[in-house]
Amino acid sequence: MEHYRSARKQQLLKNVVYVGALTALLKMDMDVVNEIVGQQFAHKEKLIPDNFKALELGANYILDNFQKPFPLSVEKRDLIGDKILIDGNTATALGLLYGGATVAAWYPITPSTSVTQSFINYANKLRYNRDTKKFNVAILQAEDELAAIGMVIGAAWNGARAFTSTSGAGVSLMNEFIGLAYFAEIPVVIINVQRGGPSTGMPTRTQQADIISTAYASHGDTKHILLFPANPRECFLMAAQSLDLADRLQTPVFLMSDLDLGMNDHVSEPLEWDDQRKYDRGKVLTAAQLDEAEEFGRYLDVDGDGIPYRTYPGTHPTKGAFFTRGTSRDEYARYTEQGDAYVRNVNRLSKKWETSKSYVPEPEISNSTTNSNIAIVYFGTSTYATQEACDMLKDKGIEVNSLRLRAFPFQNIVGEFINKHDHVFVIEQNKDAQMRSLLITEESICPSKLIPVLNYDGLPITADYIYNEVKRNVESLTKIPSAI
Repeated sequence: MEHYRSARKQQLLKNVVYVGALTALLKMDMDVVNEIVGQQFAHKEKLIPDNFKALELGANYILDNFQKPFPLSVEKRDLIGDKILIDGNTATALGLLYGGATVAAWYPITPSTSVTQSFINYANKLRYNRDTKKFNVAILQAEDELAAIGMVIGAAWNGARAFTSTSGAGVSLMNEFIGLAYFAEIPVVIINVQRGGPSTGMPTRTQQADIISTAYASHGDTKHILLFPANPRECFLMAAQSLDLADRLQTPVFLMSDLDLGMNDHVSEPLEWDDQRKYDRGKVLTAAQLDEAEEFGRYLDVDGDGIPYRTYPGTHPTKGAFFTRGTSRDEYARYTEQGDAYVRNVNRLSKKWETSKSYVPEPEISNSTTNSNIAIVYFGTSTYATQEACDMLKDKGIEVNSLRLRAFPFQNIVGEFINKHDHVFVIEQNKDAQMRSLLITEESICPSKLIPVLNYDGLPITADYIYNEVKRNVESLTKIPSAI
């Protein structure tokens, strides 16, 4: 009372007194605590002296009244080196910014909202031209997810690097426009921070339950590129890479994060960017190239890789123009419903899909032993729990090989790895074993070979859970039938 006459200060600062007491009890470094408090109130400097005084009061009370040492203490240690603490959504936003995104259109939805909010915050610092006093970025909050993806498609068609951030419910609303971007071959980046579903589901819980709905989003025969980051650093790198992939392959690309990775803080390797890195804008013809070309067909497969050449609007006064449509067309973008033209077009899209396998991140394989007939396949935020579970299994004499998926489509090495083993556990955080289904469908894997290990209660999967499930199944697989 004698230190703070204001009742409001007494009420507000009693918790800070408690922090000071705890600091003394645990023998924490008071200088470090003072530094944190100073940072917290850096924009309200007049509050700092009162908070410092409250910390001192709490600490002195403990030192004056408690003679016995507390059985617990905290000491300063440096075990993480230069690693940082960051959430995946912030890292994703930075990756998009450094990757060259200039247009963001979005509609707020948990747990992806902070992707665009972080993009806005960093764009205010990094995309502001002090000479012209203008921003070289456009950020639009749309009336809904359908409008947001439409804006992104329009911006990308005009040559901007554009993205939207959403979750599974938003992807559902975007489906028709996603199909348009796929069929018209317009580069689009969609950040899907997955949460519990279906419907509104569990918006504040985590899952990996949008695998099937995103991989085949929209009606008709569609397949989309999915990237699976495991940590904030990969969110940063893959967000930037997704912009390159979308431009190179002229197609939607999805970054498949989730609530656990996106909204929670993680210890991460520092985010590094090579200033010499060049953006991959893909096959975009300049005015000079159009002058030299004998002909231009927007959907001609000139190089045999399924990827056609495109132009930005206004590139040339007389050449390079074409109608963009979501309907069937021939190689010169002329509308047609002739069956042979349609077949040529979708076959070319299939060829482009095969080409994309050489551009997406390859899986990571860890062979415990070449003799093991047991393997584990995992991806995304199941990564560290799975790796710990593998170590636990090894300690019990169960040798397993493992493969971490980092992208869809799957490279040939994925099927080859699975086929080398008799029993393959697929770790995922959804009820219906969606990644397992995708592997069976795309790689023609025998279903009996793939054993699902599923967690879908909304909480992150744990190493103990994976260990117990795999160990139980391995023991049942190796049990010798009793004699009759």
